[in-house]
Amino acid sequence: MGNIIDGKALAAKIKAEIKEEVSGLNSKPGLAVIQVGDDPASKVYVGGKEKDALEVGFHSEIHRLPADTKQETVIELINELNEKKEINGILVQLPLPKHLNEELITNTIDPLKDVDGFTYNSAGRLFTGSKCLVACTPSGCIEMIKSAGCEIKGKNAVVIGRSNIVGKPMAILLLQEHATVTICHSRTQDLPSITSKADILVAAIGKTKFVKADMVKQGAVVIDVGMNRDENGKLCGDVDFENVKDKASYITPVPGGVGLMTRAMLMKNTLEAYKMQLSGGK
Repeated sequence: MGNIIDGKALAAKIKAEIKEEVSGLNSKPGLAVIQVGDDPASKVYVGGKEKDALEVGFHSEIHRLPADTKQETVIELINELNEKKEINGILVQLPLPKHLNEELITNTIDPLKDVDGFTYNSAGRLFTGSKCLVACTPSGCIEMIKSAGCEIKGKNAVVIGRSNIVGKPMAILLLQEHATVTICHSRTQDLPSITSKADILVAAIGKTKFVKADMVKQGAVVIDVGMNRDENGKLCGDVDFENVKDKASYITPVPGGVGLMTRAMLMKNTLEAYKMQLSGGK
């Protein structure tokens, strides 16, 4: 059986380190989260982020707006938070109600406060290798691979999924670590022939137990970004964990894997944003 990369333990370690550093600061880093509407899943995610922020000693603000809030109101709030010195990180919980322009709203956030790493500025900086706040899920995945002591340099890495939030930044981060990277997606032909050659396989497509054992190379490191529910309503990932775990050298579970690391990296980004703002953006 492959070794389990324990996201819960790693996230706890990262948060403990952040808490210790924050305790020695002259002021508290501040994180503001905006939630529009009452989507049940979003409510849970926002609650978790608030819990983490308070746990590490941050100043936390949650701005809950009705589902019918006008776009100008959301943008006005973001601009207020952009100017607010007590707030170092701003996050707009996605998805937004359909009448709101997600792209426009996200890009209203000051890049120095873009702790989700979703703005054009952050994405462009990541692409060119400049210093920036990196999307939390991909950066959490890299931390998990490294925590297992796995060498990334020179390895064949395959990312299934090409979203702007996970797939694309994940590929860039793996490139920065000197892996040879292939991105697969819904139009990829003969997917198993590609994934079965991967030393590092990252699944981020949102399809329940999509990655089967015959798609995985013996001894591969398997990172499961998916968060789905199976036919019994039980949380599971994009990887058929029970059948893949015996082929993988290391594998992340769902739950208890990437999701918790995503939250921990948000805290890490908020602290980094605080430092960048103190140093004038450097």
